[in-house]
Amino acid sequence: MKVPAVLVTLVSVASAFSPAAPSARASSSTALFEAVPLANGAMSFDRVCREWRCKYEGDKATSKSLEAIAKVVDEYLPEIKSISKDVTVNRLVCGSCLDFKLMITVPLEEYGPWSEKGHGPEADFLAKIKAIDGVSQVETQTITNVEI
Repeated sequence: MKVPAVLVTLVSVASAFSPAAPSARASSSTALFEAVPLANGAMSFDRVCREWRCKYEGDKATSKSLEAIAKVVDEYLPEIKSISKDVTVNRLVCGSCLDFKLMITVPLEEYGPWSEKGHGPEADFLAKIKAIDGVSQVETQTITNVEI
């Protein structure tokens, strides 16, 4: 029986952030856990980041859409920071590319449960910024993260 490509993709995406064979020990502020190796052992990661991003209009210093995004961030920041006691939140703004990014990073072992719950409050946050005049290309991405 031939397995549909969509099913293969879903399985591969779901397992992309599952711990692989044990490698070097990494530490968080609460516990030790296994880092996941990448690149034939040349790299590893112990945290996973969910990035929420979009384009905004106008000059970074006076952009009304960027100002509106900032208000949405302020509204959701307490909920975002409650995802984990070890969460880190980074805000990136590029004035020349007109990129806005919010990067929410959690320890590897906490990513699965957060993902299974839909990365809350992602859907509500994205819906609010999509409704802002001048905001476009609203996207998300899941990426590995390690401090080196």
